[in-house]
Amino acid sequence: MKRLFIIGVVGLLLGGTALFADTSVLIDFSKLGADTTVGTQTTPTENGATLIDYSNVAGASFTDAEKAIMKSSLALGNWGVELASSARTVANQSVSFTKEATVSANAKPFNGQDIASKKVLGVRVHFPLDPFNSWALISPPFDIPAYADKTGPDGITVAAADKGLGAKFEGGYGVVKNVGVLKSLSITVYGSNYPNGLGVIVGDQDGNQQTLFMDYLQFDGWRTLTWNNPNYVTDVRNRELRRYPLYPAGMPYVKLIGLVIYRDAEQAGGDIVTYFKDISITYDKALISTQRDIDDEAVWGILQQRQEARRLAEVKRLGNIQVLRFLEKEKMDTGAAAQPAPAKP
Repeated sequence: MKRLFIIGVVGLLLGGTALFADTSVLIDFSKLGADTTVGTQTTPTENGATLIDYSNVAGASFTDAEKAIMKSSLALGNWGVELASSARTVANQSVSFTKEATVSANAKPFNGQDIASKKVLGVRVHFPLDPFNSWALISPPFDIPAYADKTGPDGITVAAADKGLGAKFEGGYGVVKNVGVLKSLSITVYGSNYPNGLGVIVGDQDGNQQTLFMDYLQFDGWRTLTWNNPNYVTDVRNRELRRYPLYPAGMPYVKLIGLVIYRDAEQAGGDIVTYFKDISITYDKALISTQRDIDDEAVWGILQQRQEARRLAEVKRLGNIQVLRFLEKEKMDTGAAAQPAPAKP
């Protein structure tokens, strides 16, 4: 029977240079196109694979019809752009938003990837014209849950085979589990010769967040920007080796918190438009599988209990925020223009 084992222990047996690193896609924006309708809508506005139903945390005063549309997803048009407080005027914030964009059918392959006709995350940021430092945070519509079960098209039904796995946002939807030491992170971004800097914010299982500065966007076309961990140790002989209890060991993970675009005071303000295709990470596994005589999890179920508690806490937190947004949206004028008004200089 298989059981988890800390990779640092087996480092003693390998010697020389470590070759532990795996590469996984943290998020693939081409998977997040709008393909699902909610309620009585006729045009898809949500992404079915990442649909979350939060009606169960709403009060009893809501009707069934209102609860039927209390759903949200990581659809590209749902991502938000938040400016620094000093730049967050109504005019600037109203024209800083995201859109689903499609790459031209004539686009050439990039780094071996066929990017033609793929969906990407389009971002427009409007910085103030005044000369001061600023930033813009591009974030998903909700904190991506590390533990959530895959659901059907309704965002509620969970298949028996997926129940308890908590794998809804793995496989390119914002979460990678079993991550030990992060070796590098890469992002595929479309530049248009803007001098602004770009950062990626990631979080872990302990709630810690880290902002990784990637590079500047002063180039034209697609490019992969890579951050390399300066503290990554490649030689096993120089690594700290320790023994850990094998069960119940947690499952370390990395998840995407958001993206940051920086504006220096010396740079021109105004509009910035850019596009993001995907983010991938290279890392050491935190745990590996070895043969065990007894299936500990089958006997005790401790890991399953922990994962379920985390999942319920994350969904509850998500629901409370989304209900408030739902109420605010209901108050808005439905006759308002679909597009924000252009910013005044």
